[in-house]
Amino acid sequence: MKKILDLIAEQMRAAFESCRYAADYGKVTLSNRPDLCEYQCNGAMAAAKAYHKKPIDIANDVTAVLKNQAPDMFEAVEAVMPGFINLKLSGEYLAAYLDGMRVADKLGVEENGGGKTIIVDYGGANVAKPLHVGHLRTAIIGECIKRMGNYLGYHMIGDVHLGDWGLQMGLIIEELRDRKPELPYFDETFTGEYPQESPFTISELEQIYPAASARSKEDEAFKARAQEATFKLQNGYAPFRAIWRHIMNVSLADLKKNYGNLNVTFDLWKGESDAQPYIPGLIEDLQKKGLAYESEGALVVDIALPDDPKELPPCIIRKSDGAALYATSDLGTIIERERDYAPSEYIYITDKRQELHFIQVFRVAKKAGYVKPETKMTHMMCGTMNGKDGKPFKTRAGGVMRLENLIREIDEAVYNRIMENRTMDEEEAQKASQIIGLAALKYGDLSNQVSKDYVFDIDRFTSFEGNTGPYILYTIVRIKSILARYEEGLAAACAAGNASAAACAAGNAFAAAAQAQTQDAAVGADTSPAGNMRPAQSDEEKSLMLKLAAYNDVVETAFAEKAPHKLCQFIYELSDAFGSFYNTTMILKEEDEEKKAGYICLIRLVKDVLESCIHLLGFEAPERM
Repeated sequence: MKKILDLIAEQMRAAFESCRYAADYGKVTLSNRPDLCEYQCNGAMAAAKAYHKKPIDIANDVTAVLKNQAPDMFEAVEAVMPGFINLKLSGEYLAAYLDGMRVADKLGVEENGGGKTIIVDYGGANVAKPLHVGHLRTAIIGECIKRMGNYLGYHMIGDVHLGDWGLQMGLIIEELRDRKPELPYFDETFTGEYPQESPFTISELEQIYPAASARSKEDEAFKARAQEATFKLQNGYAPFRAIWRHIMNVSLADLKKNYGNLNVTFDLWKGESDAQPYIPGLIEDLQKKGLAYESEGALVVDIALPDDPKELPPCIIRKSDGAALYATSDLGTIIERERDYAPSEYIYITDKRQELHFIQVFRVAKKAGYVKPETKMTHMMCGTMNGKDGKPFKTRAGGVMRLENLIREIDEAVYNRIMENRTMDEEEAQKASQIIGLAALKYGDLSNQVSKDYVFDIDRFTSFEGNTGPYILYTIVRIKSILARYEEGLAAACAAGNASAAACAAGNAFAAAAQAQTQDAAVGADTSPAGNMRPAQSDEEKSLMLKLAAYNDVVETAFAEKAPHKLCQFIYELSDAFGSFYNTTMILKEEDEEKKAGYICLIRLVKDVLESCIHLLGFEAPERM
């Protein structure tokens, strides 16, 4: 369904045209003075210069037409000096709009993606290494972008894009040789089938790599062996390919488990190795097109443009020793993705340090014609998660924290908060703490702008008050509790013959609709009869209704601007608006059954919108808190 701002703007543009002013001046925005009005149009100020008239005269012309043109839409239309047009929606119109949302698919959000394919590259983990806090932001931001895009009708393809082909493989192979020289992979006379079972567990692998990495920094001969092993692996040496497959199998199982703990999934589990078949042809093509040339023994492509604000170095495609680089691998991956999916957009999510890398890769891809000129290529640059000292987050011992340990810490903090109140037994509290802890972690991150650094504050993130994930979940759980008590009370009254037939019928429809909806249909529609939403009876109720009406606009904007924090801000403001309404309204004690049913209809829509939004953010709500 149409966004409410668009509906208002249609009327405003028509009013400007009726007064013989350009319709473009009829832009409507949310009011920046909610104490004066709900929406505003400043078009008369801009039109004044073009039409050589006072802004207030233009505003008066337009408001006179608008009052007659859309009398059912507005409660108040006012021109104020020096030429603002202030608007307030009528209660009846707003209630009808929300009723439309309530029964619409996806609560009124339109699928404007048209099935266009977008690839989101948001993992970037290296195999043979555990996930750590540095992987958190890219994973949960990418998952949110993917979910929003799918919700809006795009064909989103998430790719983990593993680091599985670099020097770390050679380091592991040579360290393994020294630890277990008896393995057949190191016997040059071995001619049989290599074992199916891995010669190491994930725990052993995660110990082998750091030991090998540290050793290579001090032992030049060992480092040279690792480089030679990497070269052999990349050129198809069968024993090392067999070891590589073991590394991949063991690592992937562990990575899938740990990403799963974050409620993060990928459609593709591709890696740098998948790009290797494309690299020889890529290099040959760049040379044939005259784009690649030798510079100090390396093969490079110029990417600088005349209007660049600073000098940009050429992109190195092949080093002087013949080795390919990350840029070469990423270009090979683009060629593969174009062949398999031909996406209309690429979104890469990494930290800020890779800014130059992606400028170079994108420009080479466009310059060489590997992607169409109109294909959008976006690099979302993440800020860092810092400790309270303002430096990148570390363990107490000063090392990089494993992601599973961070999740455990935040779950424990939530568990301790729950047990302080003693509203649950220990088993239920443990289950709830995992759900709430994930919300605390994800919301704490996603509520910040993607490009900004932020401080990880476990005490603030796990608080049940303020702009936090647990506060949002508490709002949902509170509404669920009210709805459950309403259903129970109405069922009891109907059974005792103390409720009207109309109330019982409405209650049965309400209960059936509630039964039909699941957490995922936080993306669906209310199937109970339309027409239950009532005009607001108080300022708090209308503020809540106005906030709900912005839902479809917020989802579209958050995705278009790649800004999950806008979705977080919306649900925080919606939760706050519900809190104000709840504190000033006797919902279940209301004696007028029709009015009470209207309240119930309203707060159920609040719950549905909140559940839809947290689904897009990548977490869910427990049944109790």
